[in-house]
Amino acid sequence: MKNETVHILLADDDKDDRNDFIEAFESLKIITKVHTVKNGIELMTYLTDQSVKLPHLLFLDLNMPKKSGLECLIEIKQINRLKNLTIVIYSTSSSEKDMEDTFIHGANVYIKKPAHLTMLKKTLLHVLTINWQYHTSGLNRDNFLLHL
Repeated sequence: MKNETVHILLADDDKDDRNDFIEAFESLKIITKVHTVKNGIELMTYLTDQSVKLPHLLFLDLNMPKKSGLECLIEIKQINRLKNLTIVIYSTSSSEKDMEDTFIHGANVYIKKPAHLTMLKKTLLHVLTINWQYHTSGLNRDNFLLHL
């Protein structure tokens, strides 16, 4: 990952959250290319475009207009080309139901959006450098919710 550009996609309807996310990634010492979309419809249009290079990581807000993050997650997991995407739920929700639903439908990690840019940077760096071994051995509830 040191010399390779990590392609990141963020689906989030909040402009300030998108800007903070981009700023956080720009400050990390990892080469990244961040693309953002504003809602679930834009996300699915982007991901189903055969000419688009799929991201290494998709950060997915749950509460978006037009199509929710959960609806997108369910749809993504039904599309052969997309079903192996690494999906990080990135939400203000700390609802047990949201965590359970996204885990059941195949999200890889759940992050409650940090309130401060410093914590956001730390969280994103952790997600990028985390050991993804559990992918090959199936989802693991202990690794699902990221606490920092």
